Amino acid sequence: MPNLNEVSVLLVEDDSLEAEAVMRGFRRNQLDCPIEIARDGVEALNWLRSRHQRKPISPLIIMLDIRMPRMDGIEFLKELRSDPAMSRSIVFILTTSTDPKDIQQAYEYSVAGFIPKGQIASDFSNLISLLRTYCSLVEFPA
Repeated sequence: MPNLNEVSVLLVEDDSLEAEAVMRGFRRNQLDCPIEIARDGVEALNWLRSRHQRKPISPLIIMLDIRMPRMDGIEFLKELRSDPAMSRSIVFILTTSTDPKDIQQAYEYSVAGFIPKGQIASDFSNLISLLRTYCSLVEFPA
């Protein structure tokens, strides 16, 4: 089982201030894992597909916003889960949405968790603690 510093993270976030806040939170909590940022679902899928063609990206955690231009988070999940090369990706929703419809749809596409940003805004270390615990306990797919 990898520790969180050995896991690659793909942050799919259209708001550059939110993306920087996540990056700052990772640095503040002394995480040195590779982090890529995609601004929407289209960019994220393109990045994932090109990486998978070159070599497997493993282990990988995707942190996904729901509300984005071009391709939102739910559309991204639908595409991700329909692609055999990427269908087992581990996805956490990290979003401002608390819409029950978004929550239901996200879990229909087998997300590992739905985390409203408002719940972590004041203490990012809780999210880091969750991710560290997750990585230390869970076996990742090969």
